[in-house]
Amino acid sequence: MRPSPITATVDFERDGLQHGFLRVPHSRDDSAWGSIPIPVTVVRNGDGPTALLTGGNHGDEYEGPIALFDLATRLRPEDVNGRVIIVPGMNYPAFRAGRRTSPIDAGNLNRVFPGRPDGTVTEKIADYFQRVLLPMADLVVDIHSGGKTLDFVPFAAVHVLDDAAQQAACVAAMEAFGAPYSMLLLEPDASGLYDFAAESMGKVFVSTELGGGGTATARSVAIARRGVRNVLVHAGILAGTAEPGSTTRLEMPSSECFVVCEHEGLVEPCVDLGEPVRAGAPIARVHGVTRTGDAPAEYRAPLDGVLAGRHFPGLVQAGDCLAVVAVPVR
Repeated sequence: MRPSPITATVDFERDGLQHGFLRVPHSRDDSAWGSIPIPVTVVRNGDGPTALLTGGNHGDEYEGPIALFDLATRLRPEDVNGRVIIVPGMNYPAFRAGRRTSPIDAGNLNRVFPGRPDGTVTEKIADYFQRVLLPMADLVVDIHSGGKTLDFVPFAAVHVLDDAAQQAACVAAMEAFGAPYSMLLLEPDASGLYDFAAESMGKVFVSTELGGGGTATARSVAIARRGVRNVLVHAGILAGTAEPGSTTRLEMPSSECFVVCEHEGLVEPCVDLGEPVRAGAPIARVHGVTRTGDAPAEYRAPLDGVLAGRHFPGLVQAGDCLAVVAVPVR
């Protein structure tokens, strides 16, 4: 396979603090030999473990970029045992546009791994992470939230893995993150995920969903900041002690956890995020908006649990994820 066309203006093997760019070639009408400069920070001190910290995998999710741009201004080599690679805006074109997907090629970065060095801009970014950055890492933290169309209780998450030792290491890092909820996550579509690219290499991988609605809150940003620092302390990359925080364990035992809308209209929530639900109880109604006088369609909880996610904002289409019900782990 041909080498990646992306070049880094930082030296990942050099000790010290470096701020630079991952330059993605992009010839376009306004810049024939142009490039997309993705900001990157590398902080290295010696031969300890490497953490790869990412945000902006989807461009309308902001806790990761806020926490990581901030961390890049604060972290110093003398604080670090090993190496920290910070990429606050992985899908930088999407991040700058405030979109889930790239405005250049409509690419969803979290669905195109392992990518291609001769592909679209989004595929080139995925290929660079797959073949250059992920092999350097021992620990990967990818910070997500629900973006403009979903809202979640704030949780850190890992997947169920075949390797028991890797699974235990991922769960330990998830618990160290210290989000209010910790989730054993079931993906509705696992194809092309950054998560599985890292997990298939044996990496410790932690993801999050820290809110949504296409914005961030003071609380959700604080969870991201504290969680990243906690995981770095847990990995032995930062000295000190983690900030304690209680977490509620959740799991998604089956695809039943996802409530998919079959109507178009206006969503009326019947339950708020984090509240308990009983199987068969109403969790949302969808009102038709093309005429008056029609009864709303009622959607009920598929199982006992808590409402962990919901559609956002008010209008919904058939096929949208309307709600996510997760089950507390006793």
